[in-house]
Amino acid sequence: MSTGLLLALALVSVVVWIGLLLFRGGFWHCDQWIPPATEFAAWPAVVAVIPARNEAETIGFTVDSLLAQNYPGKLSVIVVDDNSVDDTAAAAGRSDRLTVVKGKPLEPGWTGKQWALQQGLTAAEDALPNAVYALLTDADIDHHPGNLRELVSVAEEGGHDLTSLMVKLRCESGWERLLIPAFIFFFQKPYPFPWVNDHSRPEAAAAGGCMLVRLSALVAAGGIHMVRDRLIDDCALATLIKRNGPIWLGLTDHTMSLRAYDDLAQIWNMVARTAFVQLNHSVLALFGIVLGMLIIYLVPLVALFVGVVLQDVVLGFAGAAALGMMIAAYAPTLRLYGQPLWRGPWLPVAAVMYLLMTISSAIQHWRGRGGAWKGRIYSKIVSRPV
Repeated sequence: MSTGLLLALALVSVVVWIGLLLFRGGFWHCDQWIPPATEFAAWPAVVAVIPARNEAETIGFTVDSLLAQNYPGKLSVIVVDDNSVDDTAAAAGRSDRLTVVKGKPLEPGWTGKQWALQQGLTAAEDALPNAVYALLTDADIDHHPGNLRELVSVAEEGGHDLTSLMVKLRCESGWERLLIPAFIFFFQKPYPFPWVNDHSRPEAAAAGGCMLVRLSALVAAGGIHMVRDRLIDDCALATLIKRNGPIWLGLTDHTMSLRAYDDLAQIWNMVARTAFVQLNHSVLALFGIVLGMLIIYLVPLVALFVGVVLQDVVLGFAGAAALGMMIAAYAPTLRLYGQPLWRGPWLPVAAVMYLLMTISSAIQHWRGRGGAWKGRIYSKIVSRPV
C-alpha cells in the first residue's frame, strides 16, 4: 500500500470519528444509568421468567438473587428447565415463590430460548395471574437486591413498556479484559442508548439478560410468538414493543453476569452464533463491515506507525488524530469496566478479533451450522421481519 493511499484512508478515518463523536447520539458517553428507585403507594406484581438449559452452575445464584429482592410488591419466579442434561432443575432450589417448569421438546420454527420463555409466561398465568410485569432474565445473572425495585420504578415513572439493563459482564481474565469492554462499546454504536430511549426515534434495542416487559404491551404486540424464530431476540422484542409504546435501555454496575469467558473460544462462540445474523446473512454487508472496521479501527494505528517510521508528519498526525478520538470515545467504557486508559490503543486489536469472529459466523452459516448453541443448530430457521 502506498503512503498516499494510506494517508487517504487515515483521513477518512478521521472524518468518520468526528462524525461518530458528534452525530451518533453520544453513544460513547455511557451515561444512561438506571436511577435510584422512587417510592409508590402500591407496587405492581411481577413474575420473573428464567429460561435455563444446562445452567446448573449458575441458576441457583440467579434464583437466590431474585428471591432476595427488596421489592415491596408480589414477586414469583419461574424457571423453565429447557431439556437440560445436567441438574439445572434441582440446582434452582426450592421456595414457595419458585415454580420449576419441565420444558417440552422444542417446537419447529422456534429458537430454544423463545420456546422456553413462551412456556414460562404460560405458567405465569397460574403462578401470579395479576402480574403487571414479567422480568425476562438469563440463568447467569446475579441481581442486586434493589434491581427489580429500580426497574419497576423506571417503568412506572416513564410509562415504559420495556425496561432493560445491560448488566455488567465479567471482566477478569485476559481475554475478557481485551474483548468485553470492546463488546459493550461495539453494541452501543449501532444502538445509541439515548436514541433508544427517545420515544420519537425508531431505534430499538434491549439487553436480553435483564428485560422488564409490561405484560399488557407484550400481549398487544402479539406475544413472544412474534419473535419465536429470532436469534437476536432481545433487539427483536424491543423493536416489536417500541412500535406501540416507549422503551428504555440503560447501564448498571451492580447487577452482574456470572458467565465466565476464561478462554478465547468461549467469547468466539458467543459472538459467532449471531454475528452473521446481525448482517441478515448478506455477503455484501459482510464485505462492507470488514472494510469499514479496518478503515475505522486499524488504519489509524498503521498510519501512526508508518508515519513515525518514515518521518511523514502528515501521515503520522492523521493516524494520531484518528487514534486519539478513538481512545477518547472508548475511555468511558473502559472506566465502566475499571480498566486503565492505556488499554485504549488495544481497541483496534479487539476490532480485528471481532471481525474474524464475524467471518467465522458467516462460514458456520454457509456450512449449515449457523446459530449453533448448546447442542442446537438454527441454520434452517428463516427469520421473518419483526
